[in-house]
Amino acid sequence: MNRFKDKVVIVTGASSGLGEACARQFAAEGASTVLVARSKAKLAALEKQIPNAKAFPADLSDPKVYDKLLKFAQKQFGRIDILVNNAGVNYRGAVTEIKEDLGQIIDLNLRAPIALTQKALPYLKENGGGAVVNIASLAGRVPLPDEATYSGSKFGLRAFTLALANELKGSGVTASIVSPGPIETGFILTEIDDVPPLVFSQPMSTADQVAALVLKSAADGKPERVIPLSGGILATVAYIWPGLRQLLVPLLERKGRKVKARYKAKLAQGG
Repeated sequence: MNRFKDKVVIVTGASSGLGEACARQFAAEGASTVLVARSKAKLAALEKQIPNAKAFPADLSDPKVYDKLLKFAQKQFGRIDILVNNAGVNYRGAVTEIKEDLGQIIDLNLRAPIALTQKALPYLKENGGGAVVNIASLAGRVPLPDEATYSGSKFGLRAFTLALANELKGSGVTASIVSPGPIETGFILTEIDDVPPLVFSQPMSTADQVAALVLKSAADGKPERVIPLSGGILATVAYIWPGLRQLLVPLLERKGRKVKARYKAKLAQGG
């Protein structure tokens, strides 16, 4: 497939995991990519590996970089067609026990994609159409204890995206949200001890599987895609009927503890 030939895509959080998978898949379908992340070394290596890629090291929690990023992309490639807001951070645990500044989660997961999208829209409209694809989570569809701020940030991002999609109708620019369950990347596996068992109760997706949905959303503008589908249905049911959720949570946590134990054993063996 060559759906993105001659298109220019900005991917945030591109140095590893889902962001890297998105960049590689867009490039494989003919796109030029701007790779955004904090790690200069990782981006420099990816820039050499991915055709027509340019690295832009930046901390997106700093709003001063947004204009610089967009001007960089415009200068390098002459246009911007797609923005993928994937960069994110999480501090897990009960709100009363977390020592880090929880505002950092809101800054990077919610404020940054909203502000960057606002600044990017004029660029996207210049070429008669474009796409914004934001990465949320199943935690943005049902409240997740011990990840309360992260869950709140993804609820907000999902609401912003779906509302924006309606605002943009007829403009040629689409806005989509991809809401995955757990993804088999370092975002979860390197901090596995702190990840709530409830997260592991859902089937684990690969970064490539989720990235494929990001590309589909950029191509057709569908407002939301969820993976796994069963997790999306369960999250919706749990949100609509909180009482039922309270009954299901102990069962799901029991299942999640078993799955988490298997992953920890696999990691201990170097798998």
